[in-house]
Amino acid sequence: MLDDAGTTQPPKAAPGPTFSVVAPVFNEAPGLPEFHRRLAAVMTALHASWEAIYVDDGSTDASLDVLQGLHAADRRVAVLALSRNFGKEIALTAGLDHAGGEAVIVIDADLQDPPEVIPELVAAWREGYDMVYAQRRKRHGETWLKKLTADLFYRLMQGVGGVRLPRNAGDFRLISRRALQALLSMREQHRFMKGLFAWVGFPSKPVLYDRAPRAAGRSKWTMWQLWNFAIEGVTGFTVMPLKLATYVGLAVAVFAAIFGGQIVLRTLLFGNPVPGYPSLMAVVLFLGGAQLMTLGVMGEYLGRVFNEAKRRPLYLVERYLPSEAPVSTAAVVQGDAVRGFGEE
Repeated sequence: MLDDAGTTQPPKAAPGPTFSVVAPVFNEAPGLPEFHRRLAAVMTALHASWEAIYVDDGSTDASLDVLQGLHAADRRVAVLALSRNFGKEIALTAGLDHAGGEAVIVIDADLQDPPEVIPELVAAWREGYDMVYAQRRKRHGETWLKKLTADLFYRLMQGVGGVRLPRNAGDFRLISRRALQALLSMREQHRFMKGLFAWVGFPSKPVLYDRAPRAAGRSKWTMWQLWNFAIEGVTGFTVMPLKLATYVGLAVAVFAAIFGGQIVLRTLLFGNPVPGYPSLMAVVLFLGGAQLMTLGVMGEYLGRVFNEAKRRPLYLVERYLPSEAPVSTAAVVQGDAVRGFGEE
């Protein structure tokens, strides 16, 4: 189905279940059966219709085969396989695009976010909150360096970001239908979902929990990827780096003026001795470093403009196996803001 801009989008969904659970998957084959077992037990105990949407983000192990097996065994399971690895933020967006529930629960499939916390999220949603996010009380199974850098990142975002990013809150959360429609109206290429969750606003409430170690495998995030992810978050929600580059340039200009005036004064009073080579090199390297840093900051923002201007679809779907979850009598139809890509 084509929209007015010529991009493909899924047809409007029929009334869906009460809850949709979206779980991005990348090389999680060993832990998927246990994750679904625990998830199904928790969701069934809620006594409401539900579906689980697993988004395979171009896994290179047997994850897709395992997911297809879960779909065959449990018709409440939907499998959305992307054409390649697009990254977790895009995979999460794809799952949200296809979620038809009154409320959508986002959770990782590695069991670090225990499904047993979901009833607390649901209880807060039934109190009237649109965004109920799980806030980590303890982070088991993580190194001190990762905990330290995560804490520094949250502090940085709270200090310079354009949104109030809750500390120690990841993607694990429940989102109401109206908050989801607002979220999916933003189709930017560079997606920092934690920031987008906070940007849409609406009444929010934290639910404290203890994060568990991974049930199987190891984290796919390297320190370099986490560093780039942090840059995405900072540049996506604030222009502070550009302002900082301006301030650095101003400080360098003031320093150069003072230094030049000092040289002129010394020349008038004591003559013009040949300046030392080390001091000359220090000034040249300092100015060169400041210029390159400023160009790098400008290039980061210019690169974002370049990627957005191409207007490529966020993702492409290789196959989609929908669920056959029971329909909720109070379910709503997906809004026009929900735009997926890659399906006929």
